[in-house]
Amino acid sequence: MADVRSLAKSKKRKNAGAGADWTVMVYLAGDNNLDGAGAADLREMKKVGSSASVNVIAQFDRAGSRGTSKRFYLRKGTELPKDAVQDLGETDTGDPRVLCDFFRWGVKHYPARHYLLVIWNHGSGWDDSNLYANHGDYFSGDPPPIARKGVVMNAEGSVASAQAPRKARPVAMAQARSAIRRAHRALFASTVDTMVRSRAIAFDDQAKDFLDNMELKRALGEMKTLLGRPLDLIGFDACLMAMLEVNYQIMATARYAVGSEEEEPGNGWPYDRILKALAKKPAMAPDELARTVVAQYAASYGAGDGVTLAAVDLGQSDCLAAAVEKLGRTLLARVGKQSEGTLLSAVRAKVQEYSAPYDDYVDLVDLCDGLQRVLGDAAVTKACAAVKQAVDKMVLASAAKGSQVARSHGISIYFPKHKVCALYAKLDFAKKNAWAKFIAAYTKRVARKAWG
Repeated sequence: MADVRSLAKSKKRKNAGAGADWTVMVYLAGDNNLDGAGAADLREMKKVGSSASVNVIAQFDRAGSRGTSKRFYLRKGTELPKDAVQDLGETDTGDPRVLCDFFRWGVKHYPARHYLLVIWNHGSGWDDSNLYANHGDYFSGDPPPIARKGVVMNAEGSVASAQAPRKARPVAMAQARSAIRRAHRALFASTVDTMVRSRAIAFDDQAKDFLDNMELKRALGEMKTLLGRPLDLIGFDACLMAMLEVNYQIMATARYAVGSEEEEPGNGWPYDRILKALAKKPAMAPDELARTVVAQYAASYGAGDGVTLAAVDLGQSDCLAAAVEKLGRTLLARVGKQSEGTLLSAVRAKVQEYSAPYDDYVDLVDLCDGLQRVLGDAAVTKACAAVKQAVDKMVLASAAKGSQVARSHGISIYFPKHKVCALYAKLDFAKKNAWAKFIAAYTKRVARKAWG
């Protein structure tokens, strides 16, 4: 990047952490109303900071036309500005080249045996068309404040107050269904003009750009090429990303992934807890760190907070997809039959789903439990048992706290109630799997029934 200005050029800083066990890279797309939340999380990371065994680095894009992107090597006991090692000027976090450049820089200057990349921003599973269903609200009013790490940020991400309780969830989560007005953490779209038709991650208000699902896959593929192997661990500090469709899209580029089936509360990941556990045992393997993230996340929230998080082995994605393929074919043969179609609707009405407008996402195991219980069909029962067995092999650790998410098991799937989004067909999973044909047939049946 032509306007990169180095803030620390010494060999000592550039080679910090050489030979470390882990480099933790956090890509904070904060050029939006999460700007202040990003600063809060950086301070939380600094409670532990880097060591000879663990490098903690971050790239943070600030909000507003004057906000620049900076790279940090985070240390304990210093002021945050002193941890900045590069100022990149204005960047577009929705550009996959920016993400890849951050990763290359991290590998070059902070090499380690293992790498954890966390993509931090807004998230909406595989599909963001619902996120901007009421996108006119983007222009007609400000979103409400966000509470994160005990600090209240206003719509631009500036600190508005310091009196919010630590566990406060985004105010609009219970007050509005427009995702921009809700102002919670959510990931996938493209520009303000096309956001109802696109998926994305790394929401950048200045550039009006995002990383769509295909760009994310390509970016992680470039990282795999750079390393000569898949990334050890990809983490989504965002909402609704623990989906079979998302896992399948990136399965060849990383070994393990951590994400949430439900929306994340405003506080997101507890970086101090996670880094403290890693500092205590820096030699932990990637699967152990993935489990640790889930355990520490769950421990940081109360029993009724309605949170989920899961760690998965992406290498098992093909096996799970194959099991879902058989289930999709089995259900497809039954959806047109009057009695069985009615029973399918009864199962769909009771399955574990997630916050509106994302209630088209359902827990895969809970769905299979319902199908086995209600349909009582031998072929369906066998197919569901195979799916549950595959989920059990894929999910390393899963946490769910709160009655509203109690039947969550770590992986969700798209099961729309009324209409299949046109974008779904573009996903790697949907192109190859009979599940896409089943949900298309199911929603057509529902539509015919509604019209009599």
